[in-house]
Amino acid sequence: MAQYLLKRVGLALLTLVLLSLLIFFAGQVLPGDPGRAILGPFAAQSAVKALDRSLGLDRPLLTQYWSWATGIAHGDLGISYQFQAPVSSFLGPALVLSLKLAAVAFVLVVPLSIVGGVVAAMNRGRAVDRIISVTGLSLSTVPEFVSGIVLIVVFAIGLKVLPVTASAPPGASPLTVLRYLILPAIPLVLVLFGYIARMARAGTLEALDSDYVRTATLKGLPRSVVIRRHVLRNSLLPTITVIATQTGYLIGGLVVVERLFNYPGLGRLIFTAATDKDFPMLEAGVLVIGIVYLAATLIADVLYTVLNPRIRLRRAEL
Repeated sequence: MAQYLLKRVGLALLTLVLLSLLIFFAGQVLPGDPGRAILGPFAAQSAVKALDRSLGLDRPLLTQYWSWATGIAHGDLGISYQFQAPVSSFLGPALVLSLKLAAVAFVLVVPLSIVGGVVAAMNRGRAVDRIISVTGLSLSTVPEFVSGIVLIVVFAIGLKVLPVTASAPPGASPLTVLRYLILPAIPLVLVLFGYIARMARAGTLEALDSDYVRTATLKGLPRSVVIRRHVLRNSLLPTITVIATQTGYLIGGLVVVERLFNYPGLGRLIFTAATDKDFPMLEAGVLVIGIVYLAATLIADVLYTVLNPRIRLRRAEL
């Protein structure tokens, strides 16, 4: 297990290096000039060039990348072009807020999707199976901005049971914060439910048709014991991988939801940075999303190994 974890961490570090290269050079090809974005459309061209020079944008790209990458390696995320302040002072609070929203959506969608997939598999071919499958697939095709607007109109404006915005007042209690986050979390739940439930259903069906489940049933074990000990443990393996891959979406795909609900999270910060050509903020934000995604996949691999002894033994032999 230790050797496997070391290999995965090494691959994760290599992936981060490649991701940093992609992020940096992709940011350079974005249209627009940071100096012009900061000074405005009516500033003199000489002033724009002087500002670009002061920001170090006239240096070769490799020199700029090396300076940026070495700074990140030492914990320095750079200085925001727009705010002339350390990027970390904005990125940290925004990441915490996005993690709160993602955690609410995660807590809602994972149990709901797993239960829905298992129930559909246990009722294969029946009306319950068709309703869950069709509903999940239909909801996953609805964009977040569409479902979000519908939810705002129905629950915030019409019924007035939930607030329109996602930002709770300063000093609000945890329950009040949760109440403000429920409505923006629902569009994320609707998009992810169908995908995760479908994988849970497929894994459960595969486990139900396996030889070890038939053997356990022939041995006279109660149906509940067979489902709990043999079916669920094996059916959740592919589902865990899917959940891990969707964690990156929960963190980085919040742009629409955060903009719609006026929530100052990481997604809205990255969108604003891209609009204002604030490259240090943009590059650091996307890199943080990559780190969160890699950490989620690493945790999923560890859980996969713990739940499946055959994989653990095979990796131990390697």
